[in-house]
Amino acid sequence: MRFIIFVIDGPNNPASADEMQKIDAFNEKLQNNGHWITAAGIQSGSTATLIDNRNNKGEVKAGSLFDAPEYFSGFWIIEADSAEVAHELAMEGSLCCNRKVELRPYIH
Repeated sequence: MRFIIFVIDGPNNPASADEMQKIDAFNEKLQNNGHWITAAGIQSGSTATLIDNRNNKGEVKAGSLFDAPEYFSGFWIIEADSAEVAHELAMEGSLCCNRKVELRPYIH
């Protein structure tokens, strides 16, 4: 089963050197245990472009769909044998990056 773990951050909160070391170690663990698919950090919602081209609408707006002080600042895409394993990995990811995370399963 595949899952995505979104990292939730706030403005002006760059990861510390200690957090980056813990994230790197967590990434290595995911890779070594067969849970790793990919991961990345992403820019804040203020850098987003919202595009709606349904029915050739051609609508383009600067910014994110979500207008909140918190935003997704990164993600892990993982493989796990069960929702329980994914939950445990999300808990560990939250601890290592010192941020809230949101766990979602892929649609089957």
